[in-house]
Amino acid sequence: MFIDPDDGQPYLPTPAFFLGGVDIYDREETLGEALEKLDPNDPANREEIILKYCLPTRKSYRHKFLIYKSLEKALQDEKYDFQSLLAYDPEAYSSFPCGWDEMENTRVFFEDIFRLATVEWKEDLQKASLEDQATW
Repeated sequence: MFIDPDDGQPYLPTPAFFLGGVDIYDREETLGEALEKLDPNDPANREEIILKYCLPTRKSYRHKFLIYKSLEKALQDEKYDFQSLLAYDPEAYSSFPCGWDEMENTRVFFEDIFRLATVEWKEDLQKASLEDQATW
């Protein structure tokens, strides 16, 4: 099991990781306004959102590999509820742009994340796949 060097805890990512870059909580006037101009239901806008906000990360190649694999596993589950990841929670310190909780097809959004991560993270994924993950 991979132990996150930042906090010493087991690293168990979920597909929700990819939403961190579009969380506008306390950034409504900056990030929120930028994202309001983009429609996640439009394929071209969706790709821009993913490339600009969902995929950039300072995480290591091992982190990226585990994040990618968590998304791959979720996409293989036909019943995985991607919509729930965008649901408004008044108790949480996070929020998404107006209307995102009503995205037409959240599965397609995450399928596009997976497709683009396969390309954008190719070298990191390759590097991690060549290692024995049991030794992490």
